[in-house]
Amino acid sequence: MTLMTFVYLIAGLVLLVAGAEVLVRGAARLAAQFGIPPLIIGLTVVAFGTSAPETAVSVQAALDGSGDLAIGNVVGSNIANVLLILGVTALIAPLLVSRQLIRLDVPIMIGASLVTWALAWDGSLSRLDGALLFAGILAYTAFLIISSRREKKAEASDEFEDEYGLHEAPKPYAWAINAALVIVGLALLVGGANFLVEGAVQLARALGMSELVIGLTVVAVGTSLPELATSVMAAIKGERDIAVGNIVGSNIFNLLCVLGLASLVSPNAIPVAANALAFDFPVMIAVAIACLPIFFNGYSINRWEGALFVAYYALYTTYLIFNSSGAPWLGAFQHAMLTFVLPLTAVTLAVIGARAWHRQR
Repeated sequence: MTLMTFVYLIAGLVLLVAGAEVLVRGAARLAAQFGIPPLIIGLTVVAFGTSAPETAVSVQAALDGSGDLAIGNVVGSNIANVLLILGVTALIAPLLVSRQLIRLDVPIMIGASLVTWALAWDGSLSRLDGALLFAGILAYTAFLIISSRREKKAEASDEFEDEYGLHEAPKPYAWAINAALVIVGLALLVGGANFLVEGAVQLARALGMSELVIGLTVVAVGTSLPELATSVMAAIKGERDIAVGNIVGSNIFNLLCVLGLASLVSPNAIPVAANALAFDFPVMIAVAIACLPIFFNGYSINRWEGALFVAYYALYTTYLIFNSSGAPWLGAFQHAMLTFVLPLTAVTLAVIGARAWHRQR
């Protein structure tokens, strides 16, 4: 492992985060100049922008033939978004969950996870699979826009206007400045993706780990930094419902848009490793399903639930490291998880869900 490996990784992460921020601000202001309402900008431009690092990295990895990295980035990001980012955010301040999120968005997240797993079950994601996934994100975005026009959410509009300066009167040649920001943001994303993919591949080779494991851990957490920053700042500002919606929306975009685009532009079908199908996809789906009883319980995520999320992410990461390194205590770790931790978790979630359901009735 050389110093350049770490330079590539750090430079890639910095460029991705900076590129996403510049792209979102330029695109949001440019859209506002064309008369697009602030809430629509928030639901589309901002939502796409927080998933821009995952998109750039997975598309670049697919073009480079690093399919494991593309798959690991998306699956790992979705797991990290819920367990790590929501967990850390809930530790800062208990989070609120809107009823619409439970009734609509979380079921869509679960459905998108199951559909992606089903499409990948044959061991690859083809261009047809990518087209189906991308059609899903187009339909979901259209639904968001139509429903938001029916329900005027002044508070949400004000938040987007304040955050991205959409209420300010446009300055002369503002369109050129904002267009330049979009171009610069895209350039930073492309450069960051190239650096991060190169660094991740070098790191995997140096540590003797698969690109899938590096994608599920280092790359996934790195590309989720915009979601982490957005959710933590929302919690600190008291916008505790936006923090949860940001994560759920990002997970839907990751599956439908990021994997869809990566599969469409890849020269060949993206191979999906058997161990990813057997373990990582089920973990991602289980994490998505676990959101329902926890979110439904008082329409909030308490600090103890946030701590539980973070602990499970630590266990998941530990398993990946043990499994990839062939640690001698892997068998004991698996036995403890299968015979104690997972059954106890299933019972706890069932009890939480039953109690929440009983209170609602």
